[in-house]
Amino acid sequence: MKQIDDLVRGAVAYDDGLDLLAVAPAAEVDPALFAAVADAVARLARGGWQPAELHRAVVRRGGTDRPLLAHAVVDGIAGLLRRYDRKTVDDRWLDQADELAAKVWWSADARYVTELTARRRLDRISVVDDLVGLLVVLAELPSIEVLVPPPGSAPKRKPSVSRVDERLLDRVRALLAKAESTGYPAEAETYTAKAQELIARHAIDEALLAGREGGADVVPFARRIGVDHPYEGEKASLLSAVAGANRCHTVWSPDLGFTTVFGFDADIDAVDLLYTSLLVQAGRAMAKSEPPGGKAGRARLKAFRQSFLVAYAVRIGERLAHATELAIEEAAAASDLLPVLRSRDEQVRETMARVFPRTVRGRGSRVDSREGWESGREAADRATLN
Repeated sequence: MKQIDDLVRGAVAYDDGLDLLAVAPAAEVDPALFAAVADAVARLARGGWQPAELHRAVVRRGGTDRPLLAHAVVDGIAGLLRRYDRKTVDDRWLDQADELAAKVWWSADARYVTELTARRRLDRISVVDDLVGLLVVLAELPSIEVLVPPPGSAPKRKPSVSRVDERLLDRVRALLAKAESTGYPAEAETYTAKAQELIARHAIDEALLAGREGGADVVPFARRIGVDHPYEGEKASLLSAVAGANRCHTVWSPDLGFTTVFGFDADIDAVDLLYTSLLVQAGRAMAKSEPPGGKAGRARLKAFRQSFLVAYAVRIGERLAHATELAIEEAAAASDLLPVLRSRDEQVRETMARVFPRTVRGRGSRVDSREGWESGREAADRATLN
């Protein structure tokens, strides 16, 4: 429908275009709106976007104040999946769609707007406004690197075989949850250290097993992990430090709000778990040690937080790297681990270079608060892993 396209492209003023849609026959507008959402989701899926990433991008760019945008993009994902035999959709795509509960609940596409209005208990114009807003957000998203084959272009299988033991991951999650919930730094350190110990042992065992078997079915992969504001640069540095200590490499995309982590499945799982937990622990420690805010102290508080997170990331990187070296030295004394790790690192670097042939080294964050820097290092010492 031309009115919708003109409105999304900005060819007409938003309020004027919305008024035109409001007076146009619903029998024409409603099916065209859903079709436009479905087509936009299909375009972005071909352009590399996965369900969880697409949902997060919509929430990040407007879904917090307009929750219907997030619900509608999930419906668009469900509508897209309906077009394909599930056997031609990659498992990871299906898993993410299932995690979002993406299911076709409406009776017919032509009735989607009407049934959505009743389901959300809103008036029709508000729903039309939000759907157009969603189309504007989706139109702004660029194509990104294709890490998972889009629906309809792949058999239902994973290109890499992960040997991650779900029971082990459950134990790690439980330990990290305890570290996050306790108010005692010593307890948090104990729980986190035990989690890192389990992760390190499992990763080394997985590498040795792959080396003995030739590793033909295990290849490096990549996963995009969200980096939220505020202080995205400092949080991306923390993620990079955790990744480096776990034999992974990262590329940060600040304009899109995520970091692409390259590595083997078991190692990326470890990075994801540890980064999430350490971010929670850093936030709690920062809140306890930061100076008072208020109008007069707002600039000081911002400098403190930024410096805190920079120091926290640096210190975490130092401690994790040391812990990894110790684990490797211990395992290498009784095995041929080092050649295996060198080979795997080369594979990871080759994969990253293939996906990102050109990267730019980011600028380091400024440290304007000595108080924040010292507090961040102290918090990292309490939270890090021996």
